[in-house]
Amino acid sequence: MSGKDEAELSRLMRAAIAGDEKAYADFLHRIAALIRGFVRRKIVQGGVDPEDVVQETLLAIHVKRHTWRQDAPVLPWVYAIARFKLIDAFRRRGRRIEIDVDDIAETFAEPETETVSERDINRALDGLPPAQRSVVSAVSVEGRSIGETAAKFGISETAVRVSLHRGLTAIAKRFGQGRLGQGRFGRE
Repeated sequence: MSGKDEAELSRLMRAAIAGDEKAYADFLHRIAALIRGFVRRKIVQGGVDPEDVVQETLLAIHVKRHTWRQDAPVLPWVYAIARFKLIDAFRRRGRRIEIDVDDIAETFAEPETETVSERDINRALDGLPPAQRSVVSAVSVEGRSIGETAAKFGISETAVRVSLHRGLTAIAKRFGQGRLGQGRFGRE
C-alpha cells in the first residue's frame, strides 16, 4: 500500500466522520479487502474463520470510528483493531485442534466384549458358603438391589451388605485379586 493509498483512505475516513455516506461505504469496501488479506495471512491453521474476524473488525471500526485521530494515518489504527479481533478469535477457539471424527474413525479400536460364561460364574461361587453364595448371586449375577435381596431371603439390608462384601472378598482372594475394599486410607 502506497502513501497515496493511505492518504486516500484517511481522506475517506475523515469524510465519513463528517457524514458522507458514500465516502464511508467506499472506505469500508476498500478496508475490508485489506483486512481480509491481513487476517488470511495470519491464520495458518483452521479453527478460526477469517471472514468472521473481518466482520468483527469492520463492526469495531464502525463503533469506534470516533476514536481515530484525524491527524494520524488510518491504516495502523485499522490493523491494530484487526490484530486485536484476531487475538480474540484465537482466544475463543482456545488451544485445541479440531479434527473431523470421520477422518480418524478407522483408527479407533473395536470395543472388546468381555463375556463370562456360566461355568466361570459357578466356579467363582462354588467356594462360598450357601448363604453368601445366594446373596452374591442375587446381587451380582441377577442384578437385584440390596433391598430386594433382603426381602427375598428374609434378612436385614445390613446382613445382605455384610454377606455380599465377605463373599466378594473371598472370591477376590481365591482368584488372586488381593483384598477388596481397600481405599486410600486403608480398609474402607
